[in-house]
Amino acid sequence: MLFSRLPLVICWALSPLVVAQTCQLQFDGRVPSDLAATDFDAPNDIFSETFVVGQGLTFSQALRLLPVGAGSLVLISDESIFNDQVGFRRAELIPASNDGADASTQGVKTLHFSVRKDNVRPLNLSHEYQLAFLESQDFSTNQLVLKTGTILGQNTADPDTLQLFGNVNEGQLLFSAPFTPDIFHNFALTLDFDQLTTQVFFSTGEDALVAVTDVLQNDVSGQGQFHFGVLKKPVGGVGDITKNGFQPDGIDEGVIFGGIFQEDSADGCVSLSP
Repeated sequence: MLFSRLPLVICWALSPLVVAQTCQLQFDGRVPSDLAATDFDAPNDIFSETFVVGQGLTFSQALRLLPVGAGSLVLISDESIFNDQVGFRRAELIPASNDGADASTQGVKTLHFSVRKDNVRPLNLSHEYQLAFLESQDFSTNQLVLKTGTILGQNTADPDTLQLFGNVNEGQLLFSAPFTPDIFHNFALTLDFDQLTTQVFFSTGEDALVAVTDVLQNDVSGQGQFHFGVLKKPVGGVGDITKNGFQPDGIDEGVIFGGIFQEDSADGCVSLSP
């Protein structure tokens, strides 16, 4: 069977062909309902066909497209190893237009995405997971990262929590919320790449987004690329954890995504619908 032993499966939310939009879009990761998984194997207008997927795989082997409104499921397994990073299990999608030096990391932009638990394939919360992050162009830092699980190097009181950090070189926790089952957690992050600030908007389910932080200082300089998926870190690793540390056998874990897009907020425009 095609999906019997895949190292990663990303099940992505299908979106209606016509979506109301009040702010000018920078990129749109809401997958149209007429798209097939094989469309992700070639250059397309939504996500990169190259990154980030396990060695020797194509995205048609790694994607499952769910019905409209159901979300996008990212699954990892024992074989989800990218670029010989044997300490990690990972798979992420990067917007097709986001080449690391494009306008998505210039001016003032608002990034939207929603995340939900996969009850069938729960995460192993003794590990740290990165679910969405901005990685700088020179790969030296993440200027923004949504994590869950047991954060490495920290005393995590409740691993079953979504924790949004600013630049990891500074270690600032911007916002956290319980990772509640059976509901989408909606984020909108207004990023000012000139003033180096971040403001967080959040809601659950179908509730409208509301500001949950003030405008916070956060070093988002360095441009880079946005990643959406599952990056599972090891436990017990020393030094370069991309190459060492413990990962169990029999990994079958997933997270559901939806509503990924970025809008231009130079004029203050922020869409508040989930």
